[in-house]
Order: sequence, then structure tokens, then C-alpha cells
Amino acid sequence: MIHTIEYKNKLVLVMGLARSGMAAARLLRDLGANVIINDGRKYEGNDDAHIMESEGFTVICGGHPLELLDKGIELIVKNPGIPYKSTPLLIEAQNRAIPIICEVEIAYMISEAPFIGITATNGKTTTTTLIHEILKMSSIPSELAGNIGFVSSLVASKAKKDEVLVTELSSFQLMGIDKFRPHISLILNITEAHLDYHTDIAEYRQAKINLIKKQRETDYFVCNFDDEFIMSQLWQTKAKIVPFSLKEKTDGSYIVDEDLYYENEFIINTKDILLKGDHNLQDVLGAVAVCKIYGATNEAIVAVLKSFSGVAHRLQFVKEVDGVKYYNNSKATNVIATQTALRAFNQPTILLAGGLDRDHDLSDLANDFKNVHAIYAFGQSKERFMDLAKKHDVFCETFETMEDCFAAAQKLATSGDVILLAPACASWDQYDNFEERGDAFIALVENLVT
Repeated sequence: MIHTIEYKNKLVLVMGLARSGMAAARLLRDLGANVIINDGRKYEGNDDAHIMESEGFTVICGGHPLELLDKGIELIVKNPGIPYKSTPLLIEAQNRAIPIICEVEIAYMISEAPFIGITATNGKTTTTTLIHEILKMSSIPSELAGNIGFVSSLVASKAKKDEVLVTELSSFQLMGIDKFRPHISLILNITEAHLDYHTDIAEYRQAKINLIKKQRETDYFVCNFDDEFIMSQLWQTKAKIVPFSLKEKTDGSYIVDEDLYYENEFIINTKDILLKGDHNLQDVLGAVAVCKIYGATNEAIVAVLKSFSGVAHRLQFVKEVDGVKYYNNSKATNVIATQTALRAFNQPTILLAGGLDRDHDLSDLANDFKNVHAIYAFGQSKERFMDLAKKHDVFCETFETMEDCFAAAQKLATSGDVILLAPACASWDQYDNFEERGDAFIALVENLVT
């Protein structure tokens, strides 16, 4: 760990606890900062607050009072999930020109190891995991970090110079970086998402592009040649551009006649890649380019691509029962992710969808109803799916819970069908997170009599 003087003697406000906030507070104190912690949850029953108090921190709970800024706060390190536009304390902090960062910025400042930074609207976790697995298979020391579930600052504090931090980054995190500079950046795609958090689509897009702005001529930007917006932003980086494409030959990775190449070198036939669907091939192309730049062997790339079955809750094959295949894509919390999942199948598909109603436009789903022969909808948004299905003559029934939808779908399905959980909605009306929803689906499948 590099003991930077960046934070020494500064009065720092850490907003939001959980793992990343607790790690940031401890690390900042180790770096010589004076730390105040502010958590929006009530003090009663807040185990995180009690733990941090027992360690000697000042913890203020139950909201984000503006008076905190009058204490002379010089820096705010916020939980990525706390929105800028609807949090008065953050609005006032910006008015006072108080810097606001996320803990991934601290991770960069203290890390002896270089970073590979990965972002996208869809496919981040699959691609991040693929890169990590390929590097490991090539005997290149790597650690997972970031939005994938490993607190970046904790990983960075233990990383050695000869390792690389393979870091998944959300738009929320990328709004909170300043000096963060990955040696290799990868942007897979940028489509509309998280507009309940961001002011508008322009802000969301720019948050993603923040990933490449500090890169230098010695760094690399692996970019999706098929994404017009990404390609229009190359002027924002000094990094060497390495493109990938599903549609045409590029100077990086590409596919011709079902063969995958990197810089004219054959790597693998796509029929041998276990992950299916164009969206997964996009992830694979990005991962291959990153790993080749970093020195991975073709043998390692092929071995991983032949065996990697996907990440939990992201078009995850669960089981085949009586000829019916069950897929868990609970991570599909927006329309585009569900469309992408539907395109992966040519078989008759029964779609389980629904959840928190954020008033997103569902109409584009109909573009991918070709193989959908039934929709079972649940949760707050179920009637909106019913309305969409009626407009396009697709059979649909609504139920309160996913469990009831599953039971109905299982009765309808025949050999050769796919039952796909791809909700197109967030989970928070009935579940704490998409993982919990996906685990519930997996349990239902596992309980089927085979």
C-alpha cells in the first residue's frame, strides 16, 4: 500500500456505511485523516454504526444534516448509491466546492498495483469475471475489485506491485473519481439506464466516459466499435485505442465466419464458446482484447471460454427438467437487458417478468417477442406487462409473486421450451436485491422433481 499524504490531517466526511463506507473510514484514518461518519439509517439497530463507534469514530445517523458542512469538511467520500441530485447535503457541498469522491478513488491513490477498469450498461460482471479467470489461467496475478462485490480500497490496500486489480465500475462510482487512471479501460456498451439516479442520459453517459479521461499515451482503451456513442468520445482520452466488433474486422478483436480473432490471429471458433448470445460474444471480445494486451496466452483464453458458464443471475443456466431449460437472468433489471436475454434463444420461451414499477417504457420489449409464447408477470409492474402483451397478441397472465408465475409457467411448458426469468424491473418491491430474487428462482427449479 502506498501511504499517500493526500488525506493527511484533512477533515473527511464519510457518507454511508456498509462494507465500502466502513473500509473507507478505517483506511482514511490510517492515512492520517480526521473522519466523521454519516449514515442515513437510524441509530437503533444499525450494527455498522455501533461497530464504528466502538472503534472510536464519530457517527451521526438518521439523515444527512446540512450542519455537518459547517464543521469545516474538506472532502466527502460517499457511498455510490447516495444520489447527488436529491441529497441536499451533496447539493450544498457542490455549491461550496467541497470535493466529493467514492472509495474507488482512494483505492487508486493507495494502490501499488495497476488497474483494469471495466464499465458498461450491461455485461460488466460477466466480462470482469472472464478477464480475471483468463489472467489467472495465464499465471498473471490478479484480484477482483469494485462493483462486482469486492471493496476496492480493501483489495488495493493488500495488493502487490506484480498484481493487477480487475475492477468493475458503475456509473455511480465513476461520478466520484478525480485522478483514477486505469492502465487498461474497457467500455462494452452505453445505453439508457439509471435515470432515476442521474439527472439525464447525458450525465449518465459522461459518468461512463470518466473512466478514460485521465488515461495517458502509455495506457489502453478497449472500446466497442459497434457503439456509435462510445466511438464519438475517443477525443476524451489519450490512450491507445483497441477496438472490438461483432460486425466487422478491426485492429483489435473481431469475429469472421464464426471465428474469433485478435489482430488477425485466430483464437477460437465461437461454437466452442460456452456462453451463448450476441451480448455474451460482445463481452468475450472485450475480455479477449484486454487479456491479450496484458499478455494472456491463447491456451488460457480458449480453456476459459470453453468452460465458463456465466455469472450467477446473468443468463445463468440452472437446470434442464423434462426437456425444459431454466435460465436465471434476475440481473436483467431494465428493458435492454431483458431484450438481450430474449435474443439468446431460438426456442419457444416463457418469460417471467415484473417487479418494481419505475415507469420505464416497456414497449421495446415487443421487438423481441418472436419466440415468446407466454409471459407471466408479477409484482408492481405486472399490469403494464399485461397491457403490452395484449397489444402484441402474446399470451399473458399476472400473479402477485414470482413463485406463482413459476408454477403456472412450469405447467404450460413442454419439452424444448425455455423458462426465462428476465424481469426488466428492479427487485425492490418484493426482494432486497436481484440476487435474492434470482436465488428464489433457482430454489424453485432445484425443487422440481426430475
